[in-house]
Amino acid sequence: MSVRSIVLNECEQVARQQGKNLQPLSDDLALLESGLDSLCIAILVARLEDTLGIDPFSNSEEAGIPVTIGDFVKIYEKAMAAAQAATAESR
Repeated sequence: MSVRSIVLNECEQVARQQGKNLQPLSDDLALLESGLDSLCIAILVARLEDTLGIDPFSNSEEAGIPVTIGDFVKIYEKAMAAAQAATAESR
């Protein structure tokens, strides 16, 4: 499963569990208009850290602040690629 699929799937699961009306997810959908509130985003980040083993926001200077769903996904894709590269280098 791709990082993108995992992130979008977790968005849907968190929204469902928190009783939120999630808008159809697209790259240009603003996070603030997605139906996820700040608690949902915090839960989402924690769940993605458990699932993917990364927290791209622990070094906030590199991650930036996502404005859209596409930005959010790209931050995770970039962090995963960096983590995999670091693992490959250490071998």
